[in-house]
Amino acid sequence: MKKVYPGIEDALADVQDGMSVMIGGFGGSGAPIELIHSLVNRYRETGSPGNLTVINNNAGNGAIGIAAMIYAGMVKKMVCSFPRSSDPKAFTDKYLAGEIELELVPQGTLAERIRAGGAGIPAFYTPTSYGTLVAEGKPIAEFDGRKYVQERWLKADVAIIKADIADTKGNLTFNKAARNFSPLMAMAAKLTIVQARKVVPASGIDPEHVVTPGIFVDRVVEVSDPKQEEVLLREGVKA
Repeated sequence: MKKVYPGIEDALADVQDGMSVMIGGFGGSGAPIELIHSLVNRYRETGSPGNLTVINNNAGNGAIGIAAMIYAGMVKKMVCSFPRSSDPKAFTDKYLAGEIELELVPQGTLAERIRAGGAGIPAFYTPTSYGTLVAEGKPIAEFDGRKYVQERWLKADVAIIKADIADTKGNLTFNKAARNFSPLMAMAAKLTIVQARKVVPASGIDPEHVVTPGIFVDRVVEVSDPKQEEVLLREGVKA
């Protein structure tokens, strides 16, 4: 199966209206900026893909990355842990205007819901959020004298993530903290699209160093000089 694509637009061609999209990153660490901005540019030119549900740790910062998607009007719902950031204007304005929905998920619960989606576990119990608004309407059970909240798995139509090195079979490594949610998302999505700083032959990664096996990766595109969200914000760049 061909996994390496010649360009970003080709790799993203099947991202369409109404999809749920997992986007890797913890703030700017591991954020696939080039993939995100390519989707934003396509939406501005064609009006698609829109009406998206975006799953990420946060709801964007400034006018870069996910915030650019929100400003453009592509996102109908955010599923995240931290909708507030150092510059959350994009999400805040849309949310207060009633133009975007929010599903707030505690960070550890978010990671576990995604992991459960990839592992085929439809639900699990956690004490986190018990007694709060986040737990309203969810099943509650008691184990060993403590109350737990049932949380459902979280899956997506597409995951777009950023890797450091990929081989032609889709095996991935990540650069330190840029690893964050990405390996989990690659497992939980029907279609996983990766931008990698470097693409090497199939034998180019030591098997002991592989973090995400190629079986979870569908498409890879090389982005040899990836941009960092924080640098773009300091420079005042807008997508």
